Amino acid sequence: MLKGKRILIVVAGGIAAFKVLELIRLLRKRGAAVRCVLTEAGAKFVTPLSLQALTEDRVYSDMFSLTDESEMGHIQLSRDADLLVVAPATANLLARMAVGLADDLASTVLLATDKPVLAAPAMNVRMWTHAATVANVETLKKRGVTFVGPNDGVMACNEFGPGRLSEPEEILAAIEGMLTQDRPLAGKRALVTSGPTREAIDPVRYISNHSSGKQGHAIAAALARLGAEVTLVSGPVTVPDPAGVKIVKIESADEMLAACLAAGAIDVAVCAAAVADWKAAHPVTAKIKKQNGVPPPRLELAPNPDILATLSKPGPTRPSLVVGFAAETENLIANAVDKRKRKGCDWIVANDVSPATGTFGGERNTVHLVSAEGVEDWPTLAKEEVAVRLAVRIADHLGRPRPAAAAE
Repeated sequence: MLKGKRILIVVAGGIAAFKVLELIRLLRKRGAAVRCVLTEAGAKFVTPLSLQALTEDRVYSDMFSLTDESEMGHIQLSRDADLLVVAPATANLLARMAVGLADDLASTVLLATDKPVLAAPAMNVRMWTHAATVANVETLKKRGVTFVGPNDGVMACNEFGPGRLSEPEEILAAIEGMLTQDRPLAGKRALVTSGPTREAIDPVRYISNHSSGKQGHAIAAALARLGAEVTLVSGPVTVPDPAGVKIVKIESADEMLAACLAAGAIDVAVCAAAVADWKAAHPVTAKIKKQNGVPPPRLELAPNPDILATLSKPGPTRPSLVVGFAAETENLIANAVDKRKRKGCDWIVANDVSPATGTFGGERNTVHLVSAEGVEDWPTLAKEEVAVRLAVRIADHLGRPRPAAAAE
């Protein structure tokens, strides 16, 4: 999606600078050309050689390079790129940007640019919440600088709160959102479910599965990048929340169904969550204790609500397109075709989750798109690439002219 785009990354001084290496890898994988400006402080955390190896371009740091400045290098750098990304954006650099200082190459490039700027802050929580930083961020936002993050979490200094650099995938999503001009899903509303559910047996035990949420979260991000207004209903996962998406976090299948119904009118629903089929019929409020000589308690199960079938029911509130997932360990295609008919959805994305595939929790997926027209086999792809391909197919489907209503 970023093929032909040129990104200039300003790498400032902070322990989070190591994440920029992964961001560069992701950008190059998307087809972008990447250059780096490395501050003196940034070089304490990542080396010019590391950045150069990943970008396959030279790294700029010297404001007074005779070679570069003979060609007005700081001006050229600031305007050659389609987007400038500041990562990590430290409190110091944000302050210098806010007052318009130009005392090194990074601040000069940022002052001289006529291109959009994306800042990804990273700093101690007290620095982020300090009135000076708050004022500087507000000033920069008013001038058109876009921000992604920071996230909450544990800092390198062992304090907790907002200040962690956004994950590389989140920064990538923000970059794609700023540079992707084709937004065919603008004005459309999408609902995506992701991750597992947890069905309580007692306060400390539950029924669940190995779903990581990586595929569902990637789909939500891909739909958002194409312009959709996305609500992501997520079970308990450890993957980062995608940028530009409304997140509703749940535990159980009942909670997931309620959240889906509360999303209101939607154009497309993608049910990628691995919802537990059963729950404890009679969950207890106190921990079940093991007792010597007493057999284990009998666990009686009850069926969970069928979220996919509920969303697929005909009627005025049914989405124009309902997509389900079929995670199977055997008879993949036959089971997926049968599931599409039973549930009443439009498409089923079928994938083999037998242990040998490593799909649950892995980075790649091999899927088959099952529809009324037949079965389309996709090659093995990274989950992000599966998400992009599915999002494009959804946009194509929703963009087709609808058949005219029959005359009465």
